[in-house]
Amino acid sequence: MKIPLISVIVPVYNQEKYLGRCLRSLLNQNFKRKDYEIIVINDASTDHTNKVIQAFIDEIVLVKNKKNIGLPGSLNRGLKKSRGRFFVRVDSDDYVHSEYINMLTMHLTINREIDAICCDYNLVDEKEKIISREKWFENPIGCGIMFRIDDIVKLGFYDENMLFNEDKDLLIRFLDKYDIYNIPLPLYRYRRHNDNITNNSKEISEYLSIIKKKHFKSNYYKQIIK
Repeated sequence: MKIPLISVIVPVYNQEKYLGRCLRSLLNQNFKRKDYEIIVINDASTDHTNKVIQAFIDEIVLVKNKKNIGLPGSLNRGLKKSRGRFFVRVDSDDYVHSEYINMLTMHLTINREIDAICCDYNLVDEKEKIISREKWFENPIGCGIMFRIDDIVKLGFYDENMLFNEDKDLLIRFLDKYDIYNIPLPLYRYRRHNDNITNNSKEISEYLSIIKKKHFKSNYYKQIIK
């Protein structure tokens, strides 16, 4: 079996409603299927997420958590399972343009001096209606970025104590050592709905305080924490 160039990691917990759309978009890429793997980490979902996963079982690499360990722990399990040189994260309630993998990979492959590449994104509602187009550097998110996996390993992966805002914590640590370049195309679809984890304002506020204590000296703290 050929070793894939890209590892797409999809962490999922109780997203039976949106996961199918996410995986279909990843399978409908204008990129050779043998050159990327899709790693789905089921974080002990209690709804019908597993039934959705079974419909795609021949196309994915499945990692099953025996108990719920949270988003950063699940992402790390996916990273340690990955075989690619590049890593990109897609959240299970989001979906992507058919050129998503191709465009990001092309930039990292041709431009070896680039550490990571990000794209802009469309904010969409539950019915996939576009709410707004967002520039990544103005409103950074943890998805829509392709990294070189070796760099993430050197950083020590995601901080598993950061149960919220784990993406912002990683981005600050990454930017302290590396650069992220931008493709000004909205290739990622960030879905806003009532069950978004980002709706937990109390928990988010608590973890933002932790990030401030960890990274207030960083030149990138204010850039990432809007």
